[in-house]
Amino acid sequence: MSLTKFIAGRSDDVQAKRERRKEARPGELLDAALDLFVEKGFAATRAEEVAARAGVSKGTLFLYFPSKEELFKAVVRENISGRFQEWNDEFEKFEGDTPDMLRYCMKVWWERIGASRASGITKLIISEARNFPDIAAFYQHEVIEPGQRLIRRILQRGVDRGEFQVADMDYATFSITAPMVFLIMMKHSMGACVARDFVMDPERYINSQAETLLKGFLARPEDGKNKPEGRSRK
Repeated sequence: MSLTKFIAGRSDDVQAKRERRKEARPGELLDAALDLFVEKGFAATRAEEVAARAGVSKGTLFLYFPSKEELFKAVVRENISGRFQEWNDEFEKFEGDTPDMLRYCMKVWWERIGASRASGITKLIISEARNFPDIAAFYQHEVIEPGQRLIRRILQRGVDRGEFQVADMDYATFSITAPMVFLIMMKHSMGACVARDFVMDPERYINSQAETLLKGFLARPEDGKNKPEGRSRK
């Protein structure tokens, strides 16, 4: 191989690595940002720290994300809100009964969000929402409202099929989300206050909560024929 061809080949390799590196940067930045937001919170996380952890300059960070707020929004979309289309598609294809659907919903939430680093975002929002109303409003729109709509669809499916009896559909959704929030707080904050000999088993906890909820939601055969008006609202 001639020296000219060797140099040209090395040049091509360097260029290819640069292209691959450029393509990888947004993902690396989001990954680094997620770690730091969960570790330090929104207020304490600095853009230069995110850039340093991702191995790029601060200027490079701002080429992709013009502000820390936009970076945070991208992290939420990448790890949580971007999954709602996937979850709604699963809702449409689910063929089992609604009690099994609710069990599946809670189990999958833990596997895909609760057990992941992304669960720390919820704790961040709870801690800092009042100080950063714009990101709180964003989280409400991107995560809380779609989540409540999905849970409402599950409960309404059960009512429509005669499987559930729900007294107040507006508030029943909180019966599903509250145990999940508690589990996140145990993982990221409250767990430090629990006796050391008590080990929180997330799967056991979720199963317990699901069965407790279902015993309250399940329609009794004798109630199906003479169900009072106003039991559920769509």
